[in-house]
Amino acid sequence: MKSAERQRVIVERLRDADQVGVAELAEATGASEMTVRRDLDQLASRGVLRRVHGGAVPASPSGIEPPFAARATSGLAAKRAIAATAAELIRDGETIVLDSGTTALELARLLRGRSLTVMPLSLHAARELAEAPGIRLLLPGGEPRPGEQALVGPLTLASLRALRFDVAVLSPCAFDLESGFTAFDLGDAEVKRTALEVAARSIVLADGAKWGRSALACVCPADRADVVITDPGAPEDQRAALTDRGVLVPVAVPVESPVESR
Repeated sequence: MKSAERQRVIVERLRDADQVGVAELAEATGASEMTVRRDLDQLASRGVLRRVHGGAVPASPSGIEPPFAARATSGLAAKRAIAATAAELIRDGETIVLDSGTTALELARLLRGRSLTVMPLSLHAARELAEAPGIRLLLPGGEPRPGEQALVGPLTLASLRALRFDVAVLSPCAFDLESGFTAFDLGDAEVKRTALEVAARSIVLADGAKWGRSALACVCPADRADVVITDPGAPEDQRAALTDRGVLVPVAVPVESPVESR
C-alpha cells in the first residue's frame, strides 16, 4: 500500500474513533509500525491529526470545544484515576474551589461524604454535591454556559473574589509546555484564572489527551500549578520537563473496566 493510501486509511479511521493506535494501523495497512509512525508524523505536521503516546487523535481547532456529553464518556478510566489521585491530595476540613469539566465532575463524585467546604464552578458538580453528607456547599452566582453548565460572568468572578480557598482544582481544556493551560471559552478562562488567584495552592487535572494541545484562551503558564495530575498517555518527556520546572506531576494509572462506556 502506497503512502497516500495508508494516510487515507488513517484519516478515515480517525473520523470514526477518538484515538487510533500504531499497532492497529499497522495491521489495517499491512505496513510496519515504523512506517505507520512516519505517516502519523507527516499527517501531524500538516495539522491533520495530533500525535499521542502509542498513536494519534483528531486535531481539534483551537476555537471549537467538543461537546460535554461526548467528553464525559471519553477516556473515562483515566479521568477516574486522576480524580482518585486528586481526592487523596485534599485534606478533610479544607475549602475547595472546584472547576468545571468532566474530570472535575468525577472528583466531585468522590468528595461526597468528605468533610469539606466546596464551591463548584458548574451546575453538573453542584448537583452531585447538593445532598452530599459532610459537604458544606457554596454556590457562586453567574450564568451557566449551555451544555457545559460552567458558571461564567461577573457574578461568578465576584463570588470568587469575595473568598479565599485552601485549594483550587482546575480542569483545563488543553495543555502545552509553551502555551501553558488554555480554555476554549474566554469567560471560562477568566474564571479559572480568578480561582487560581484566590487559592493557596492549586491542583490541575489534565489527562494525556490534553497534552500538546492549545485552545483559544490562556489561563496560566505551565509552571503556575503546584500539582498536575495526569495519566500514562501524557508524553514522558513533557512530564519530565514540567517536573524540572518545579511542578509535581503524579501519574495516575487507570483501571480499565469491561463495562466502561466508550
